[in-house]
Amino acid sequence: MIPAAFDYVAPTSVQEALAVLAQAGDDAKVLGGGQSLLPILRMRLNAPETVIDLGRIDALRGISEDGDALVIGAMTTYAEVLASDLVRDHALVLHKAVATIADPQIRHRGTVGGALVHADPAGDVGAPVLALGGELVIAGSGGERRVAAADFFEDLFTTAVGDDELLVAVRIPKHTGWGAAYEKFVRVAQQWSIVAVAATVRAEGGTITQARIGLTNMGSTPLRATAVEDALVGKGAGDLAAICASAGAGTNPPSDLNGDADYRRHLAGVLTRRAVAAALG
Repeated sequence: MIPAAFDYVAPTSVQEALAVLAQAGDDAKVLGGGQSLLPILRMRLNAPETVIDLGRIDALRGISEDGDALVIGAMTTYAEVLASDLVRDHALVLHKAVATIADPQIRHRGTVGGALVHADPAGDVGAPVLALGGELVIAGSGGERRVAAADFFEDLFTTAVGDDELLVAVRIPKHTGWGAAYEKFVRVAQQWSIVAVAATVRAEGGTITQARIGLTNMGSTPLRATAVEDALVGKGAGDLAAICASAGAGTNPPSDLNGDADYRRHLAGVLTRRAVAAALG
């Protein structure tokens, strides 16, 4: 189908984008990489009067260090994340998760910020950012504010970004030297995750000293398996099965043609064990 007519604006600065957004109000949509918005427009599931393209704002691109944190611009593409030694060295679980997203064509267009703001619980960026304890930098007319990943995802397709605000960057504490794995279960290649698990662990002599686990598509938002994280501390590879089996406890995953909620909870336990084992090497 052909989208409904709309005005197209391509600002070159965050301030200009915020001004256009404030003027357009509820009738505007923000375009990042376009991998989610463009299909919606083509199917006329949404018909905004104005589309604000962030693609010309150079300040929103790139990966850098700021002390003990990595800073990833919201318009940084998946391909740029995969090519970054900084991400591989300091946020390995994000690198591994992004490597599972779709195909090279989409990875060269899709953006980290776009995926986070879209907030699809089956998306593969939210869980690793949550597991890494990331902070989301949001810009508005009153300046910038930071929101912890745990507070950023509010509900299905809903985040802490206000109607007059933009996500401009992601700050991720460095997890240098941590092992990591992203276990993703799909029926066909390039599908959205039926269930996925992001695991990153620090170990000494084969014993886990710290663990972080994020769950994909196990509720209306990405989730942390905090009880499993705590239980893994002080344990080794031989202790994983019993601990990780409870990763899906207390979650509320969807039931659909790909599997019911109980099936997904079982999968979460299996994939958590695999992910932690792989992260341990």
